[in-house]
Amino acid sequence: MNYDAIVIGAGNGGLVTALTLQKKGQKVLLLEKNNVPGGVATSFKRGRFEFEASLHELCQYGKNADGDLAKLFKELGVIDKLQMVAIPETFHVITLDTNEEYTFPVGVEAFIAQMEEYVPNSKKSMENFFELCEEVKEALAYLNSTNGQPDKKVLKTKYPNFMICASYSLNTVLKSLKMPKKARQILSTYWTYLGSPSSKISFVHYASMLYSYVKDQPVIPINKSHEISLTLYEEFLKLGGVGKFLTEVSKIIVENNQVEGVETTKKEIYYAKTIICDISPNLVYSKLIDSTLVPKKARQLTNSRQLGARGVCIYLGLNKSPEELGLTNYSYFIYHTLDSNKEFKRMHQLKSDNLVGVVLNNAYKDASPQKTTILYLTSLIFSSTFSKIVNKENYFLLKEAYAENLIDVFETATGCQIKDAIEEIEVATPVTFARYTNQPDGVIYGYLATECDNLLPRLMNMDKENYIDGLFFAGGFGPRLSGYSSSYLSGNMVALKAMQRKAKETN
Repeated sequence: MNYDAIVIGAGNGGLVTALTLQKKGQKVLLLEKNNVPGGVATSFKRGRFEFEASLHELCQYGKNADGDLAKLFKELGVIDKLQMVAIPETFHVITLDTNEEYTFPVGVEAFIAQMEEYVPNSKKSMENFFELCEEVKEALAYLNSTNGQPDKKVLKTKYPNFMICASYSLNTVLKSLKMPKKARQILSTYWTYLGSPSSKISFVHYASMLYSYVKDQPVIPINKSHEISLTLYEEFLKLGGVGKFLTEVSKIIVENNQVEGVETTKKEIYYAKTIICDISPNLVYSKLIDSTLVPKKARQLTNSRQLGARGVCIYLGLNKSPEELGLTNYSYFIYHTLDSNKEFKRMHQLKSDNLVGVVLNNAYKDASPQKTTILYLTSLIFSSTFSKIVNKENYFLLKEAYAENLIDVFETATGCQIKDAIEEIEVATPVTFARYTNQPDGVIYGYLATECDNLLPRLMNMDKENYIDGLFFAGGFGPRLSGYSSSYLSGNMVALKAMQRKAKETN
């Protein structure tokens, strides 16, 4: 069977890629090894609770559904079929060692005023920070409109400050703004959502995300992220797309450095000269393509990049309301200190005690039955430590000990007792994610964003990384890095890139 394009993996990036191509008149085949679409953007039930497999906050959506992601969903014809609710705060952070606690509201002016209250004399630097964020947002919008091929003169004249800060880390730029150290540390709280500390993460990447969180307020889907996945897939089918589940690709067929199709574990063969993978290049180059056919540069680049964070997630269904438990915030960023670089090193250990807690009902009160609470606790590991320690004999004991420790840490940090309210509990480890997503070592954050291998360099070099003709990567391992909003936008960008290449060849 012949297709214009084959998409491997029905995660966030893969779904948008498939739908974008199908909407543009392409004949698309979407292949997924699991039985439902969405990847980790799915949900599961335990007792009377429905849990997100992973937290699905969307930035770039906008208060009036006017953000970049909302515009994309409009173009794809799905926005009116989705229900969203806004998150009530920007973030809430607690430190274990220094007993600090900070909560920030939504809205730029309110955010600046709150920071000034916490850190006197920070106002001017914060105002400059948000002005720079606005320019970054506009510059990235321009870059997106050019599909990564901007006019350098336009960049220099319209976005001069963006060009100056584009190659620097978050910490470097904040220092140049003469922002007080405490304000810099507090402002960097969200670093775990991007998976790199302030000394490594690109200022452009962090500024664009945080700005959309503060200015426009992030949203979550009322009917869980699986609704988004199903809606995207149903629209894809409605337009004539073909999807096959429980269908795992065992081989990508390559001839003369051009993809020709795929073979599945069921020995089915499908042909296409465009293949977009919503799976890691590590898997593609090491297992799906004959090693003799993988270009040396592709292997070198893949081996040079570090894998991002692995995750341990605790899903808790509590038989008391947030009010009864004393949980007043939506998010709880819990670190030992506010020094992101120290905490990044700490998270290379098996147990760092650092976590992000989310009380879903404090954003959407009907997320679970009346007088109950859904609480997520997520801890990141920036190394393969878990995989090196775990074995068949100790796995379940390790899971239990990890969960108990995170619950203890959460209770200590918040002063709220939740153990006696636990009705349902499920624990996902890097082993769980590796089994479900087939990603190396159970990584949930794609590649580590660091120094010269950050957002902007990847966007600018994406054309140079197409080492095999017709082969592209979307999703968390794609050019926009990891994150739900990024993966959706990445899927669209890569689909348009693939069509652009095809048009050039036709002409």
